[in-house]
Amino acid sequence: MVKMYHALTQIKTVDSDGYEAVQVGFQEKTEKHTNKAEAGHFKLAGVAAQRHLVEFKGFKTEFKLGDAITVGLFEENTFVDVVGTSKGKGFQGVVKRHGFGGVGQATHGQHNRLRAPGSLGASSYPSRVFKGMRMGGRTGGDQITMQNLQILKVIPEHNLILIKGSVPGAKGSIVIINK
Repeated sequence: MVKMYHALTQIKTVDSDGYEAVQVGFQEKTEKHTNKAEAGHFKLAGVAAQRHLVEFKGFKTEFKLGDAITVGLFEENTFVDVVGTSKGKGFQGVVKRHGFGGVGQATHGQHNRLRAPGSLGASSYPSRVFKGMRMGGRTGGDQITMQNLQILKVIPEHNLILIKGSVPGAKGSIVIINK
């Protein structure tokens, strides 16, 4: 378990930026890994350098620059949306990626074509494979939003939220929780 410190690094307004949002930084990083532009941005906010920056629109509560954002914003037994990056599975064939059954469902003597996609395109016209044809390729590593996951418990002293459901991503990956 990593202790996360969430700091408000910028408040965007309609006058200065054209829209209203708050920028939150989390996971501190050393000065060695911070360039001068980032260092100036964090110094202006009065917080330590942060590894990740995310903007959120539509905050109801008022914040000041440098405020710590905690799990106190969430209540138990409410439903939230969780956004994360799914586990990457590398290059996969059509059976694993799209659920194909192989040529002829692997019957009638298909000795070396068990997991192949089969025919891909038309004949002499249009003489090409159409865009969007389901083929083998890289699977996973996509942004996934799981909706309506229930918050079972909020533990403010450890800054933790227990969520019931399928949270996208690998262990230790970063997720965004939206009310």
